[in-house]
Amino acid sequence: MKTIRTRYAPSPTGYLHIGGARTALFNYLFAKHFNGKFIFRLEDTDVARNVEGGEASQLDNLAWLGIIPDESPLNPNNKYGKYRQSEKLDVYHKFVEQLIANGHAYKAYDSSEELAKQHAESEAANVASFRYDANWLKISEEEKNRRDAAHEYSVRLRLPKNVIYKWDDLVRGEIAVNSDEIGDFVILKSDGYPTYNFAVVVDDHQMEISHVLRGEEHITNTPKQLAIYDAFGWETPRFGHLTIITNMEGKKLSKRDKSLKQFIEDYKNEGYRPDAIFNFLVLLGWTSADKSEVMSHQEIIEKFDPSRLSKSPSKFDIVKMEWFSKQYMKAMSNQELIALIGSPKDKIWNELFVDTYKQSCTTISELKDNLNFYLNPKQKLNIPYESNEILKTFYSLLLETSFTVENIQQTINRTKEICNVKGKDLFMPIRIATTFEEHGPELAKAIFLFGEEIVLKRIKSCL
Repeated sequence: MKTIRTRYAPSPTGYLHIGGARTALFNYLFAKHFNGKFIFRLEDTDVARNVEGGEASQLDNLAWLGIIPDESPLNPNNKYGKYRQSEKLDVYHKFVEQLIANGHAYKAYDSSEELAKQHAESEAANVASFRYDANWLKISEEEKNRRDAAHEYSVRLRLPKNVIYKWDDLVRGEIAVNSDEIGDFVILKSDGYPTYNFAVVVDDHQMEISHVLRGEEHITNTPKQLAIYDAFGWETPRFGHLTIITNMEGKKLSKRDKSLKQFIEDYKNEGYRPDAIFNFLVLLGWTSADKSEVMSHQEIIEKFDPSRLSKSPSKFDIVKMEWFSKQYMKAMSNQELIALIGSPKDKIWNELFVDTYKQSCTTISELKDNLNFYLNPKQKLNIPYESNEILKTFYSLLLETSFTVENIQQTINRTKEICNVKGKDLFMPIRIATTFEEHGPELAKAIFLFGEEIVLKRIKSCL
C-alpha cells in the first residue's frame, strides 16, 4: 500500500492562526491515523510579505500544540528536495521550460498596462468573467524579441478547450469544472517567481503527497492544479476542502476582528492547556463516531475518520474552548500546577490553594492571578463597612483557636449559633472583613490562605 503523506504549507507572512492550526491538525491526524507521514514546508516566495520569525512561530506553536512534523526545513528528507520554496526556484524554472518545450505553456509578453486594457475591453463587451486571450496582444517580432531578451514576460499554461476537471472531494463529494471557465493562467510571473498554483503542484509531486486537506477557498485553485498535473502526466493527490470557521454570529473569522483571540500564540501566552486547544480544534469540523468530546491526543488519532469531516461551517465558541481548558486543568495533578505557578509557599498551603482554585480556573495565568491575590494582599478595604456584633464575636472566637481550615469553619458555625444569623447576613460581614472582597472561594479556605496575621489585622482594622 502506498504510504500516506500529507502536508501543511503556510506562508511565513504571519503567525499561526486558528484556521491554519486546524488545517495542520487535520493533515497531521489523517497521516497519523493511517501510519503515514506529516510534512511541513514553507511557501516563502512572497518576500515582501514575509514576517521575521514567521517560520519559527509556525513550527514552535505547532510543536506546543503537539503537532510535530515528520519532515520540515529543520528535519528534511533529502529524497524530496528543499522544504522552502525560495530555495528551489531553479527547480520550478526547469519544469516551466519543460512545459514550454512540449507546447503546454507559452510566454505571454503583455505588460500590466496591456493586460488592464484587455480586461477593460472585455468588461465593455459585457463578458461575464474575464478570460485571457492569447491572441489579443499585437506586437512586432522585433518587440517580442526585445521583451524576451529583457525577460519582460510571464509564462501561462495553455489549457485545452472544453475539458472537464473533476475530483472526488474528501469532504464535499464530486466537484467538476470546465476548462473553458478558467482560461490560460500564469504559472511563472514576470519577476521569475512561480505562482502559487504551479509551485504547489511541483512541491506536492516531488514530495509524493498523497492527500491534501485545505480550506474551501482553495476549491477554485484545484481545477487549475489538476490541469498542471495533466500537462505533466503526473498522478494527482486526493483533495479535501474544509469548511470555514465562523464566529458565533455565523460570519467568517476575520484576522481584523479583535473581539476574539485568533492566534495560537495568544492562548499559549495566557496559559491555556495545549492539549485542550488540540482537543477543541479537532471538533471544529469533525466529530468522532461515538460522539466523544474530551479525548486524549492518542485517542483522537485512533478515532480520526476523514469521512466524518463536516460539510457545514464550524462556529468558534470561546466559551466551549474555555470549558475544554477547564477540563484539562482539573485533570492535572496538584504537583504539576504548583510547579507551573512557582508558588513560594509551603506544601500544605500550596495543596489547599490548588485544590481550591483549579476547579474554576481556565488557564495557568488565571491561577497565577489568584496566587498573586494572596502573595500581595490588599492593604486597604475599599468597600464601605461598619463593624457589628457578628464580626466582634467571630474575632474573639478566632483568637481562642488554632488557625486551621477546620477550626476556622467551626468558628464560623459557633458565630452563627451565638448571633442567631445565617446565610448572607452571617457570611458577608466576615468575608468582607477577612478577604477585603465580596466574593471568593469557600470562606474558611480563603481565610486560611491569607494567613492568621493578615486576617486578624484586617478584622481589627474593621473593628
